[in-house]
Amino acid sequence: MTEIQWEEPFCGEGNSCFRMGVDGSGNAYIAVNGQEDRFITDSREALRTMIRDIKAGKADHLLR
Repeated sequence: MTEIQWEEPFCGEGNSCFRMGVDGSGNAYIAVNGQEDRFITDSREALRTMIRDIKAGKADHLLR
């Protein structure tokens, strides 16, 4: 298994903490803080696109 370089957790209110990470093969990972052995993965480009779309408001409907 490729070694994942995890970033510090991004935490909201309460226990909603997520971690993002990358590996040397160009893959990106997202996991719940403390559960890094259970992650979702895709390419770094897919993660980049998701972050840009969230910043652009394309997921705002999920916050209502």
